[in-house]
Amino acid sequence: MHRPQPTSKEYFFNENKIIVSKTDLKGKITYCNELFIQMSGYQEFELLGKPHNIVRHPKMPKIVFKLLWDTVQSGEEINAYVINLSKDGGFYWVFANVTPSFDKNGKITNYFSVRTKPKQEALTVIEPLYAELLRLEKNGGMEASKKALDKILKEKGMPYEEFVLSL
Repeated sequence: MHRPQPTSKEYFFNENKIIVSKTDLKGKITYCNELFIQMSGYQEFELLGKPHNIVRHPKMPKIVFKLLWDTVQSGEEINAYVINLSKDGGFYWVFANVTPSFDKNGKITNYFSVRTKPKQEALTVIEPLYAELLRLEKNGGMEASKKALDKILKEKGMPYEEFVLSL
């Protein structure tokens, strides 16, 4: 899959709107609402059946996605700040809530992601944090960024979920 070249063009959406998508257990998109289609710059047919990481921005630390996937695959929901890449190379920030769905036997069947407009004050904390985690990943792999994130959370005395909700 061809990845767009990132640009400095930032997109925004109204704080009263939400971006919604649903994926299968492998992370392939099975549903996306109109705002997701609009913000991503893709057409619906280009998104359905594709891995959700079609919108992953290279400025997004891998450790955050590992934490996200580990959490939802364990049956828990998670909130995270995410920078997404549009088809034209632009980007947009979201505050994502990712939740597993279960069948009547308690087995995970799919994942829902509901994204809202992030708080600007939170991004003043998240952007430099993600830049540092990404720098560490480039030099020491995901283990280096995990170690740094764990240290920050320990210093703050809170788990990741509480940290992002406190911003």
